[in-house]
Amino acid sequence: MDDKIENIDNIVQNWLDSADKNHKTMIHLVDSKDYSWALFLGHLVIEKTLKALYVKRLQKHAIFSHDLLRLSKKIDLQLSENFEEWLDVITTFNLNARYDNYKQDFYQLCTKEFADTWLDRIEKIRLWLRNLL
Repeated sequence: MDDKIENIDNIVQNWLDSADKNHKTMIHLVDSKDYSWALFLGHLVIEKTLKALYVKRLQKHAIFSHDLLRLSKKIDLQLSENFEEWLDVITTFNLNARYDNYKQDFYQLCTKEFADTWLDRIEKIRLWLRNLL
């Protein structure tokens, strides 16, 4: 069965539109000092942008995965060592904000300084990925 799809540009744009909405919400959460959820949405921003790139490059639907490094490797991105490490950490924001057994530790970790560092890294990756599109 061929998993190639039609309307590639529409699907890519849908992923990007969703990523942009999440990005806007992420900024609002930072403004309200809700850093753990801002980082969770930062993960979604990167995930959806990677999925847009996946669809564009491979001409098929993106895989069901929240693992940012795995998505990057599937589309053969040439990542710097920093970006590889960052994607690995950012992937944990998905789990840490979502599941009760991780939440409390994650909330305590998410100081303004921690969030500022990681939101800056998320933004660098986001802009780099957008540039590849």
